[in-house]
Amino acid sequence: MTDQPAMFPDAVFTIWWIGLIVTLVLFVPMAVYYLNRTFLAARSIQRFAADALQAAAGIAGNTANIVALDTTIEVAGQILGTAGNVAGKLGTIADVLEQRAQ
Repeated sequence: MTDQPAMFPDAVFTIWWIGLIVTLVLFVPMAVYYLNRTFLAARSIQRFAADALQAAAGIAGNTANIVALDTTIEVAGQILGTAGNVAGKLGTIADVLEQRAQ
């Protein structure tokens, strides 16, 4: 058998192993840490969104009465106009009765 030269020098394998070790020791724990922080932030956002949804439902329930208030104001305006007409007619009746009483 003939001795063939190695396809890659030993320095390439050394660099390769250093890269694998750095990846395993540094980058994998860092990725796990950032994924955990992202997960916790997503859970926090989910809780705040649930609170906001509950508050929005309360606001929607409280503002549903605005339509009823608008209707009440409209009817009150009509009653006020009618009351003004009645007051005018009562004033006329009072004047006529005062003239007859003299």
